[in-house]
Amino acid sequence: MTSLQFSHTILRRGLRDIAAALDSDARCYTCPIGSPYISGRYGVVTRSLRLVQIVFSVLICAMVPGGFTPHRVYARQYDPSLFAGLRWRMIGPFRGGRAVTVSGVVGQPNVFYFGAVCGGVWKTTNAGRTWAPIFDSQPVASIGAVAVAPSDPNVVYVGSGEADFRSDICSGNGAYKSTDAGRTWTRIGLDDTRHIGRVLVDPHDPRVVFVAALGHAYGPNAERGVFRSKDGGESWQKVLFKDDNTGAIDIAFDPRDSRIIYAALFQTRRPPWNVYPPSYGPGSGLYKSTDGGDTWRQVTGHGLPSEKLGRIGIAVAPTAPDRVYLIVDAKEGGVYRSDDAGENWQRTDPDPRLWQRGWYFGGINVDPRNQKV
Repeated sequence: MTSLQFSHTILRRGLRDIAAALDSDARCYTCPIGSPYISGRYGVVTRSLRLVQIVFSVLICAMVPGGFTPHRVYARQYDPSLFAGLRWRMIGPFRGGRAVTVSGVVGQPNVFYFGAVCGGVWKTTNAGRTWAPIFDSQPVASIGAVAVAPSDPNVVYVGSGEADFRSDICSGNGAYKSTDAGRTWTRIGLDDTRHIGRVLVDPHDPRVVFVAALGHAYGPNAERGVFRSKDGGESWQKVLFKDDNTGAIDIAFDPRDSRIIYAALFQTRRPPWNVYPPSYGPGSGLYKSTDGGDTWRQVTGHGLPSEKLGRIGIAVAPTAPDRVYLIVDAKEGGVYRSDDAGENWQRTDPDPRLWQRGWYFGGINVDPRNQKV
């Protein structure tokens, strides 16, 4: 709209409101007869105050250049070469959404990747001073897991679809792989998993990778559980599966032996009519494999809670692999610790602030140099 059109609009409205204000029919119909109040576009006001508002708007109209000038107004033309040296840059607002996964790179302390739940994969090569989006060419934005192969920093795996079951959850379309440190990507299957909680790469072989897939948020499906690939994602084998209502949320290696694996299954559902989903289905539980994922046994009892058991986060201490930490959403939830590779457990911290929103988050990590932190 030109300044002339804007001015004429203001003027027409002002004159119309003056007529309405002076008309007795414009009185407030919810007020007593003879009331000094009138109704208008901005609510019920006194007649004198409304007249002040109208006069002010007309004065504003008169102050607009050309407001009452009866000729057409044209935008001033500029030589395009004047803008040739300008470049767009982001000036804010610097506000990001949720990010549920981050990965460093062995031997490259300034390089990190993170996945945004609805914003793709980002990379920094200067320890976080600047970040660059490296996943925008792919047909999905929701990221649940990122993992860099410890033995080859050029190999990066991504599991799409966030696994924190908020009411505004974003789904994915499977797993992706890069062999050039994130410059290009290849989709490698698991298309119907929708939500992936963790990707784990063997520390010695970048072709061996495990995926903890939570599955559909709003209903049952078969492509969920723990998947394993021995050929870099060319093919997949479902190695841990409970049922169509139970998926996998976390998985971790024993640092001294990658054949020893801990995995957490999580039975939950995101109902469209409820803000907080049921987060402790009977399929939830902790599992352990000692043969690289070929067979699994469920870890129960010996101090581990079982009533209303929900999401479990897992971390194994690099400097003391027999020490395993869990963050457990349960009736007796909290941080649990085992000092004998999962045979016995003790609750070390019951603080509900750490675990009571298990449907949303449930991560735990151990300092690589200190098993007590």
